[in-house]
Amino acid sequence: MPDHPSLLVYGVAALVLAITPGPGIFYVAARSLAGGRAEGIASSIGTGLGGLVQVLAGALGVSALVLASADLFTAAKLLGAAYLVWLGLRTLQSARSAALAAASGAAAPPPLGAWRALCEGVLVEALNPKTAGFFLAFIPQFVDPGAGGVALQFVLLGCVSVALNTLVDIVVALAAGQVRERVMARPGVIRRLREASGAAMIALGAGLALTRRPVG
Repeated sequence: MPDHPSLLVYGVAALVLAITPGPGIFYVAARSLAGGRAEGIASSIGTGLGGLVQVLAGALGVSALVLASADLFTAAKLLGAAYLVWLGLRTLQSARSAALAAASGAAAPPPLGAWRALCEGVLVEALNPKTAGFFLAFIPQFVDPGAGGVALQFVLLGCVSVALNTLVDIVVALAAGQVRERVMARPGVIRRLREASGAAMIALGAGLALTRRPVG
């Protein structure tokens, strides 16, 4: 493993990167505003598990293979982008269905549920080649080849980064969920929040679709 000063520098850098607003934070916030605190926390755990998938893929060389191939990178990013857009469209449809149900006095559509939110979070992060590129660019700077066990070092450092990201995402989910709870008595505001959440997911998908493969 790297020496203690290097580990400290890595921890600080990973924490700074974790609290920097990015697609993961925006996705969790959107999910929390759309479905509440429980779904937001489940999404945070899901994106954390998806991040672990990326860490393992990086350690095994799968991520490097995807990033090195223009065709594989394009396929991965388009699949991830399409999934995000689909989630956004479904969130928009759910918001409109809930509003129509409230206006007609019918039962509102059931919530997404924490388990489904967790599974979707895993897929969102695991299908994001930008995460793979980040891990492959960031973590190797702190790996000590002379200490041996390079793949194990990569996994351990990756787990630290994923844990910090997940903790920050959970804080975001709690905050966004609290905002949602404050306006629960105002159906019009809830609908706009859910519609904004759906639009945010679609925008994240569009941004991912436009991502260029790292060169070099």
